[in-house]
Order: sequence, then C-alpha cells, then structure tokens
Amino acid sequence: MDNTFLSDAQVAARYAVARSAIWRWCRDYDFPKPVKLSPGCTRWRMADVLAYEEKREKSGRAAR
Repeated sequence: MDNTFLSDAQVAARYAVARSAIWRWCRDYDFPKPVKLSPGCTRWRMADVLAYEEKREKSGRAAR
C-alpha cells in the first residue's frame, strides 16, 4: 500500500492546474477529499489520487 501524501501544490502540478482548481474539484466534483494530518497540514493520499485516475480512465473521461 502506498503511504505517500501529496500537497495541494503537488496535486495541482500533476494536473497542470492552479491549486485553487484542486480545492474546487473537491467541492464541486468527485475528486478525492484531502486528509488533515495535523493542524495546518492537509494532504491527499497518493492511493486515492491514483484510484480516481483509474476510475476516470475506465469511464472514458480524462482526469478533470
């Protein structure tokens, strides 16, 4: 199991979008929700991001 965590900046870089887009996707679409690791430290699980990408690929839609 992959225990890697990504910051909003890292997730945004992965999709070549602004950090605000990642937060909007979480709010308005089915993008994985982040986890709060500690006060002031919110991250996305790499496993959740990969599962999201696989789900979108299988449905024939590109990652948001």
